[in-house]
Amino acid sequence: MIETPAIDYGALSPIIALVAGICVVLLVGLIGPRGRRGLSSALTLATLAAAAGLLVWQLGEPDADLVAGALRSDGLSITIGLIVVAAAALVVPLQLRDPAAEEAGFGETHTLLLGSVLGMLLLAEAQNLISFFVALELLSIPLYVLCGSHRSRSRSLESGLKYLIVGSIGSATLLYGSAFIYGGSGGATDFTAIAQGIGADLADDPLVLIGIALVAVGLAFKVSIAPFHQWTPDVYEGAPTPITAFMAVATKAAAFAVFARFFITALGPSADQWQPALAALAAVTIVVGNVGALGQDSLKRLLGYSGVAQAGYMLTGLLLGTVKGIDALVFYLAAYMLINMAAFAVIAVRERETAYGDDITAVQGIGKDRPALAWSLTISMLALAGLPGTAGFIGKLFLIEAAVAGNYTWLGVFIVVGSMISLVYYLRVVAAIWMRPAPRLAPAMAGASTEAAGEPGLPRRTGEPGRTPSGAPSGGRCWLVLGAILAATAATVAFGIVPSPLIDFSAHAGEGLASMLGPG
Repeated sequence: MIETPAIDYGALSPIIALVAGICVVLLVGLIGPRGRRGLSSALTLATLAAAAGLLVWQLGEPDADLVAGALRSDGLSITIGLIVVAAAALVVPLQLRDPAAEEAGFGETHTLLLGSVLGMLLLAEAQNLISFFVALELLSIPLYVLCGSHRSRSRSLESGLKYLIVGSIGSATLLYGSAFIYGGSGGATDFTAIAQGIGADLADDPLVLIGIALVAVGLAFKVSIAPFHQWTPDVYEGAPTPITAFMAVATKAAAFAVFARFFITALGPSADQWQPALAALAAVTIVVGNVGALGQDSLKRLLGYSGVAQAGYMLTGLLLGTVKGIDALVFYLAAYMLINMAAFAVIAVRERETAYGDDITAVQGIGKDRPALAWSLTISMLALAGLPGTAGFIGKLFLIEAAVAGNYTWLGVFIVVGSMISLVYYLRVVAAIWMRPAPRLAPAMAGASTEAAGEPGLPRRTGEPGRTPSGAPSGGRCWLVLGAILAATAATVAFGIVPSPLIDFSAHAGEGLASMLGPG
């Protein structure tokens, strides 16, 4: 008699929903061009809604090991999964009038987006070296394609190629490090078995330490930790803006989830060796990111360097190895998702309305002409800087409290100093919005296409909204896009004033790793 393995279909249901949705959306991509945009977008949102509903359903359920222990459904994986799904759901309206999605095909673009989301959910659940690497590649490969999906723009193709090369180097480094850890732990692949194999005797073994360093470098590439961040500004600038927004938020969330699970669960015995190293990387990342953003005129490059600094803040919560640290990390990731999605959405709208692309000139004077966009971008900039009354302030406050409680007070000081430096470039954007007049194109430029701005095929004229190749109005006049922007902005302010719902949400993450974490 054959014994069939027990399968927890409830815990696996979000993964199943995503796989089914990917198949349906891909098939819908075969329908004619006119029906593709709306139907594909609706099915993608329905798939994400189903996955989110199933994740919420599992939020109060007991932790469960899945697929012979290769995956684990717990508070950490579910909260991160919800952040990733929410980010993807906010991206879909942005793609409705996106020239890259129009050119590549909505069915194909949405299929790749859902495929990356699937990889991210699996990565957040991974507790085995094999599932860890497979999920990381499933996350990354669709993003390589999406970054270069605007084939008529050389910068998009360059962005996809750069991300492919750097991502491959990061993956190879991580795989090489995993091999060292596999050998040093006595041939274990499960995270818990690795911790038992290393134990107290091999915590400072050179083989294990080399493996830890290589894995840390591989993950540092994914989350843009200095000095492994060089690809970030170039890829962010060249990729289609909706994809940049998704990468900036979702990739960080999934990578930090597995970063925390692997280092705290598998490498816990070697914490005394890797904690000081990660603390130094966090400090360097905060400084490099904030200083690098100071001279940027491209808003996407500015937010790329800002994302590097934000990764340094988040790394502080991870390296502490405490419940408070993980809770602060997840809270900050959730707040960062709302803030960044609103900021990138405004940039995407202005790219399609003006001939200035993502240059800061594109947002000059919009306080008078487009007050909804102006206030949204202003609040996003202030929230990223950590000003009171926003979710960004509460998130940084929790990270500083966790750093102090974990005897890393000096890192809390770095967060404060980094936030002060960041005011220089964030307030520069705010000043452009409210204190500078809207630019006027010269007559010769008034009828020019955006080929010069790197957006071929999208003619824009002064005072006229941009149009996609199909002739549909741009995202700037799309109520669905404006609704997504205002919703993310309102949530940023609401959670800054009443943070308790987001605190309760993030508390599930610490509970998921409570048995592996120290006190606090």
